[in-house]
Amino acid sequence: MTIRSALRTLRFPVLAAALVAVPMPAMQVSAQAESFPDYLQEVAAHARAARVSENAITSVLAGLTPNQRVIDLDNTQPGSRGGPPALAPYIAQHVAPSIVARGRAQYTGLGSLLPQIERRYGVPGPILLAIWGHETNYGSYVGDFDLARSLATLAWEGRRRDLFEGELIALMKMVDRGVPRSQLKGSWAGAFGYPQFLPSVYLRLAVDGDGDGRANIFSSPADTVASIANYFRDAGWRPGQPWGVRAAVPAGFNVPAYASKLSSPTCPQVHARHSQWKTISQWRALGVTPLGAVGGDVLTSLFQPDGPGTPAYLLTGNYRVILQYNCSNYYAMSVGLLADEIAR
Repeated sequence: MTIRSALRTLRFPVLAAALVAVPMPAMQVSAQAESFPDYLQEVAAHARAARVSENAITSVLAGLTPNQRVIDLDNTQPGSRGGPPALAPYIAQHVAPSIVARGRAQYTGLGSLLPQIERRYGVPGPILLAIWGHETNYGSYVGDFDLARSLATLAWEGRRRDLFEGELIALMKMVDRGVPRSQLKGSWAGAFGYPQFLPSVYLRLAVDGDGDGRANIFSSPADTVASIANYFRDAGWRPGQPWGVRAAVPAGFNVPAYASKLSSPTCPQVHARHSQWKTISQWRALGVTPLGAVGGDVLTSLFQPDGPGTPAYLLTGNYRVILQYNCSNYYAMSVGLLADEIAR
């Protein structure tokens, strides 16, 4: 799932006193020379300039201390080492029968509401449930890090200050919208709720799916799937097209001959593994046969993640929409395949 600015001075004495009184643990890593309380005073000024209320600023920032565990987790994120690992074991884990069964149960449990959401946003219900299932196993684990502390720590550490400070200020705006401070818990990197939205995404795209006047992605399945649907519509989902279909590739087919010559401005390594864009009719003429329903004029790219003789897929533009939620072929493929299983 992406997201700003840097400012100065504090004029709020209650918050300043609260921050100065906070004992500072020894930190192993910091990209900034300024102290954590001094930095939070800057954030408070920036939030005020963004029209955040004094109550929300105090509620979110007062009493915070940096979290070394968050910095350690951020610094140990996996990089690319050698070639990409095989996709099949990842799919076996993330499209397991148990998660498929839970997805089908949620589909049934949402009753007539899910078809209404499908019609309103144009995104199939199984895709929405697959995102929810992949992100938090249908809400069974959502993270228990204090979001304000995590975002403040990541912003202060400084490697991606604009991103995380923007999210911290967005978190304050959530409090101004009525989200209780006590509810603001989630992942170490600031995502939260059933769909693991960032605060800025919540502000922009979370919606009320059950008609109670709140966008409650913390505990409402209806609000969760409606919010994911709104995200996908905003990202350009094309109604009526699948995310992709299995494809039969003839023996000896020269896949590298159709490698893309384009360089993506985002997630280039992910997109580099996909072929050139061709219509389904063009792929058929080359001997590549789609094994699912998709129109002949639909543009697709060929993807055979585990090499010759292994499953191959023709991916539509909707696959790229899934990648906007999480730019990983492993993620997007597992979401698409999980959705297909839920729909069976």
